[in-house]
Amino acid sequence: MVPMESRGYPGGMDGRRLHRLGRHLIELARQAGLDSADEPVPEGEVAVMADVIDHPGSSVREITDRTGFSQGHISECVARLTERALLATEVDATDRRRTLVYPTDVLFKAIARRTEPLLGEALIDALGNSADARRATELLDELADLLLPEH
Repeated sequence: MVPMESRGYPGGMDGRRLHRLGRHLIELARQAGLDSADEPVPEGEVAVMADVIDHPGSSVREITDRTGFSQGHISECVARLTERALLATEVDATDRRRTLVYPTDVLFKAIARRTEPLLGEALIDALGNSADARRATELLDELADLLLPEH
């Protein structure tokens, strides 16, 4: 493996600090997803949606393997989420017995609508002012653009 310095990596972020940052971001995401006015989403459905966002075009069996839920539970969740237009399914052209599951624009819009205002509030609470919260949001957007695959 080629040392990072020879690949132009300037350093500065160690694993411990990255781990702490990751835990803090998870807590902010959790806070941004909580709103007493929203109807609670069952944990199984949240897990299915998250898995499908991370692995679009997965089969029900693959989602089952990754989440640890039973295949029947995954199938029920997918059916409910498809009825609400949050997920879309299609028959696998190479194996007509398999159903492939995809996230929809409706899902992404629902996530943005639900979390954006709450994320702003969580960042203001964490940082103490709206200017720093806006800057953090810009940096998080930039980091997401660099690290996350397009969906």
